[in-house]
Amino acid sequence: MAKLFERRLTPADSPLAVLATTSAAFLAAMLVAAFLFLSYDASPFQAYFALFHEPFATLRGFGYALVRASPLALIALGTIVSWRSGFSYLGFEGCFVIGAAAAGWLALWTAPGLPIGPIPFILFLPLAILGAFLAGGLWAGLVGLVRAGLGGNEVLISLMSNYVAIFVLQYLVSGPLRAPGSLPETRLFPRTTWLPFILPGTRAHAGILIAIIAAVLVWVLLKKMPLGYELIVTGFSPSAAKYAGIDVGRRLVLAAFFAGGLGGVAGLTEVLGSQHRLMDGISGGVGFVGVVVALLARLNPMAVIPTALLYGGMSVGADAMQRRASIPSSITFILQSLAVLLVLAFEALRYYKINFGFFRGAPPSVVEQVPK
Repeated sequence: MAKLFERRLTPADSPLAVLATTSAAFLAAMLVAAFLFLSYDASPFQAYFALFHEPFATLRGFGYALVRASPLALIALGTIVSWRSGFSYLGFEGCFVIGAAAAGWLALWTAPGLPIGPIPFILFLPLAILGAFLAGGLWAGLVGLVRAGLGGNEVLISLMSNYVAIFVLQYLVSGPLRAPGSLPETRLFPRTTWLPFILPGTRAHAGILIAIIAAVLVWVLLKKMPLGYELIVTGFSPSAAKYAGIDVGRRLVLAAFFAGGLGGVAGLTEVLGSQHRLMDGISGGVGFVGVVVALLARLNPMAVIPTALLYGGMSVGADAMQRRASIPSSITFILQSLAVLLVLAFEALRYYKINFGFFRGAPPSVVEQVPK
């Protein structure tokens, strides 16, 4: 008897197949979300035009999309490193906050009259990136040590560590780093510590360039370096990695350190590129959204930048859609969630194909007639 879905002889792993299934999933999510627009007596075409026109057809909107994409891309890259190494880390919100605090502290200490004093930006930026990377890496590395040494559950521990990091930031901006006034925030950083703007007339800053460089480095690490091969083998099969002589525990800690470091640099791009001061609630849930971006990118480092740009652009376009089509911006979050769910569901099409002969009552294919 013919079946609707037939298993492929080999999985469809070509870039074109991955792009096709991802695009089909996203279009299916848009089709399902279009029915929500009808309850507001709005045209889906008008709503989607407003959603994508603002971030991708106007310079100002594109600049804001780049701003939103920078930290998302860096956290997604950290997710790829940790998850492909078998370390299910979900503490990027905490790494983001700790990295932002480290970069902000260094920026504050370069103000005139303080011990460090003003330093050239070309020297400050590498120091700030190194400080944020080490802060975030050590924060996540502690969870890696617990997992490798004591066998703890990294999912629960990393989730709880997010709240600890948030409380640390609240203490800093409400106590030793608080600027004179009533708001829990620091004073404005010196202008010499800000990330430079890269598009005239927009708020787009050099954070996106840092994210692009990080994407290339992560791709080189996982695809071209022996260490990356060992990390991936550890993620696929720890027992096989041990048999091959790989120190699984050390590789897990190293993966946690790299992932947390990228999350810390994401905090740097936000605090030095957009906010220019430390404040309570600076993360805004970006640590969790970055994980979603990694899933949409299929854990592929080279797909992270366009995926983060699309996701960030939709966040910018949601406000334009609300203004132009009178549709709540929350529908955008429904669309984004549907896209993630359908991307994961359409992953099955890489292993199964649709047998259109099923609807005609055709006999089973050659694959189905082969005895098991």
